[in-house]
Amino acid sequence: MKLLMIYCEQFAYQPQIKTLPNFPDFTEKVILQNVLVAFTQMEEKDEENPKYAETKLVKSLKWAAKKNETKHIVLHSFAHLSESKANPVITKELFDSVEARLQNADYTAEQTPFGYFLDINVQAPGRSSARIFKSF
Repeated sequence: MKLLMIYCEQFAYQPQIKTLPNFPDFTEKVILQNVLVAFTQMEEKDEENPKYAETKLVKSLKWAAKKNETKHIVLHSFAHLSESKANPVITKELFDSVEARLQNADYTAEQTPFGYFLDINVQAPGRSSARIFKSF
């Protein structure tokens, strides 16, 4: 799994191009404040042990959120961090599990529309804890 976490003072997105037809339709523009955005790519090797990937992802997100003093986390599928890609259905299942675990731990957690290219606007402060990359 590849994970690029960016703390955003403001993060906005609007769906533009749907790339996976079997997922729900979205058109709404969303603007969020004080969020940790997790640009995440589940890799093919993660399909062998998705529970391990889920646990590592949840721990990494909680740690980075604490470093940036936020309890709001956004999961975004970003299939450009590695050449290896997991099955989209398995990736979406992982995102749903991670979102539920975070919510059960008193975080506000949500996902960007899955299977879309989005127009995005990122306003991130210039400090090291605002940009963290992990590979596991």
